[in-house]
Amino acid sequence: MPHDPPPALPQLCLGQVRHARLRPRAHAFSYGIYYVRLPLRSMGARDFSARLISRNGANLLSFRDSDHGDGETPLLQWIDALLRQQGVADAQGEIWLQTMPRVFGYVFNPVSFWFCHRLDGALRAVVCDVRNTFGERHLYLLEQGGAIAHGSELQASKIFHVSPFCQVAGRYRFRFLRNSEQDGERHLARVDYDDLDGPLLQTSLSGTARPLRDGAIAYALLRYPLMTWGVMARIHWQALRLWLRRVPFFSKPHPPQEKVSR
Repeated sequence: MPHDPPPALPQLCLGQVRHARLRPRAHAFSYGIYYVRLPLRSMGARDFSARLISRNGANLLSFRDSDHGDGETPLLQWIDALLRQQGVADAQGEIWLQTMPRVFGYVFNPVSFWFCHRLDGALRAVVCDVRNTFGERHLYLLEQGGAIAHGSELQASKIFHVSPFCQVAGRYRFRFLRNSEQDGERHLARVDYDDLDGPLLQTSLSGTARPLRDGAIAYALLRYPLMTWGVMARIHWQALRLWLRRVPFFSKPHPPQEKVSR
C-alpha cells in the first residue's frame, strides 16, 4: 500500500546573485547571499524548530507572514485565492515560498518566488513578487495552462518600474532549474530582460539548499552578518555607478493599475 511522502522541511540556501548589463555600458557584479525556501502547506502555521529564526517574532533571523501576500490573509489562503482568480485550479500540491528572511529585524526583498505545484509534484505556476525601492510591488504570474517543464522558458511583459535605468517596456524571460548534488539540492532562478532593442539585462539567483538548522543559520550570519542591509546599500551603490557612467535615466512613471499580470 503506497504511503504519503514525508512533509517537506524548511530550507536555507547559500549562493550568489549575479547581474550583467549589456548596453549602452557593459556593467556586471555578483554578491554572495542566502535565502530561505519554505514549504507552506507542510509548515501550516507552525514556527521553526531552529532556535535562531522565529516566525512572526523577534530573533537573529525572522520570517513575518505579514511581509508577504496582502499582509493580512493567511499565506496559503491568499496564494490559493490568487491562483483561483487567475484560472489556476490545480496547484493543490506544495507551495514553496523563496525569499530572504529579516536579519536583525530588517529586510528588503527585490523579488520573492512562490513555486506552486500540483498534487503529482509537477510545477504548475510561479508567482514572482517584485518590489522596488519606492515601496511599490507587482505580481507576475507565470503559467502555461499545465505542468511547467523543468528549465523551460517563461515570459511576461514588463509593466512595473524597478530601475530608473530601464524603461517600462519589453519582456522578462524566466528559467527555473533544480538539481540534486552531493552537498544538497541546487536551485537556480534566471531572469533576463529584453527591452525594445533586444537583450539588455541578464540576472540570476542561485543557491544550495540545506535543512534550516541552527548550524546553517550561524554559518550564514557569520559569513554575511548584515546581508539585508547590504542588499539595499548595493542597489544604491550600483545605481550611482550607472549614473556616473552616464547610462540613460528614466523617471518613474505612474504605477500600473493592475497588481497581477502574466
